[in-house]
Amino acid sequence: MLHKKRLLLIILCLFTLMACKKSKSIDQTPNTSPSLLELSYAEGFKVTNYKTYNILTISNPWPKAEKTYRYALISKSEASKMTLNKEDFDGIIITPIQNIVVTSTTHIPALELLGVEQSLVGFPGTDYISSEKTRTRIDDGDIRELGNTEGINTEALLELRPNIVVTFGVDGTNKSLEIIQKSGIPVIYNGDWVEKSPLAKAEWIKFFGALYNKVKEAEAIFTQIETDYLEAKKLASAAKSKPTVLCGAMYKDVWYLPNGTSPEAQFLKDANTNYLWSDTTESGSLSLSFEAVFEKAKNAQLWLSPSYYTSYKDLEESSAHYTQFDAFKNKSIYTFSNTTGKTGGVLYYELGTSRPDLVLKDMIKICHPDLLPDYKSTFFNPLK
Repeated sequence: MLHKKRLLLIILCLFTLMACKKSKSIDQTPNTSPSLLELSYAEGFKVTNYKTYNILTISNPWPKAEKTYRYALISKSEASKMTLNKEDFDGIIITPIQNIVVTSTTHIPALELLGVEQSLVGFPGTDYISSEKTRTRIDDGDIRELGNTEGINTEALLELRPNIVVTFGVDGTNKSLEIIQKSGIPVIYNGDWVEKSPLAKAEWIKFFGALYNKVKEAEAIFTQIETDYLEAKKLASAAKSKPTVLCGAMYKDVWYLPNGTSPEAQFLKDANTNYLWSDTTESGSLSLSFEAVFEKAKNAQLWLSPSYYTSYKDLEESSAHYTQFDAFKNKSIYTFSNTTGKTGGVLYYELGTSRPDLVLKDMIKICHPDLLPDYKSTFFNPLK
């Protein structure tokens, strides 16, 4: 009888241990409280709030992406209490991030705005970085050069052992990134560049906010950017005239311009201009012949973003046809290519995504100078 009681006691203990273990398993029920963060414009990611962790979902990292990526974001203290099933996620990330590698200059302003730039330990192509703050860290040896995005120096990166690598992709195939993932370092595709509007791109600061447990800070920063953008848009709407605008330039024999539904065209619309191809709806850039562009835009009052050309001389030497446009004759061409960091990185490519409010104000200054008489442009300046 005593033997049976002992056996029963052992069985009860085993059930108790199993129950305890089960209670520490991950809870897949979303919180009834509000979401971790609210998104007003961005469509390519979301963060779902659970009781002891969050799930970051990346649904559109590149055009026509078929795979959705899921990452568990969990604090160090909670991670010690439970075992996560790695097969359920594309990565398990302990937050807040302590050190990071990013591969696009567009990611750097978000780190700086959140005050976590000191966590950046490596970058492929450091010469492209314009930020004076981050350049100082590069010069001090705090950020390691990692080659280039297409062929990252994986040996150097693995020595750094970052918590995560935030990158971008056009199709999800990159052998260097595959090696990094197999080593156990989560790789996250940031899809800000795929978003359809300037404010949607800027809202990806909330993506970084979730990684660093700085959601409230990210929301406050974005709200201020959004407010400034919408105020500038309202100011532009009061302009009495809408200048006609041409964009882009030729590569070989093809002239590339933003289509009418692109974020670039959205800037021109919000700056209250008459972009001559605003009614186009094609995906990607427009690809036109010189003749088609000249017929429509030879009398355009302004010419913005003439590709990588930095002077009228360069433009003319590339093709004498450019000199036939009124904007060339009247010296009414503006570019962001001349605004660079000390190693040649173009500031617009770095900061423009995070600060659409500054881009819009630049365009208003060009197109309606009387509306912002004391404003100094951040990116755009007259072609030399």
